[in-house]
Amino acid sequence: MAGPMNETELQTFLDGGEICRVTCLDDDGWPYAAPVWHEYSDGGFYLVGREESLWAQYMSRNPRVSICIDTVANPAKVLVQGTAEVVEQPNVGGKWVAIARRMALRYLGEDGPKYLEPTMKDPRWLIFIRPRTLKSWQGNFSRLQ
Repeated sequence: MAGPMNETELQTFLDGGEICRVTCLDDDGWPYAAPVWHEYSDGGFYLVGREESLWAQYMSRNPRVSICIDTVANPAKVLVQGTAEVVEQPNVGGKWVAIARRMALRYLGEDGPKYLEPTMKDPRWLIFIRPRTLKSWQGNFSRLQ
């Protein structure tokens, strides 16, 4: 079936572990894109970035962002324009920890904790992307404008 996803389809797709490509503006006003893990909840997208993540630093200064999440195997995509909100500046042991643990399991499976736990002392940002627009599509992409 081609067309926009309903809420259940959207949640299922976004829970599936596809990488989010987030685009923001750098300090000179140029687009800056980065592949990141995400968690879709609370009506938006949580992103967790290490202290040195340029995308998080840029978002802290200019909150305009866009997101693209797509897959080729089962043609589907989500396109978002939104506003980045800094929930937590880089810290150790904040709200980001539980979100990062869920992300690690979703993206890496049972090996997720082996990747994440040795780095838990690295300060991380917690960014929330509040969608201004969210468009979804599954099936034939040629019809999405």
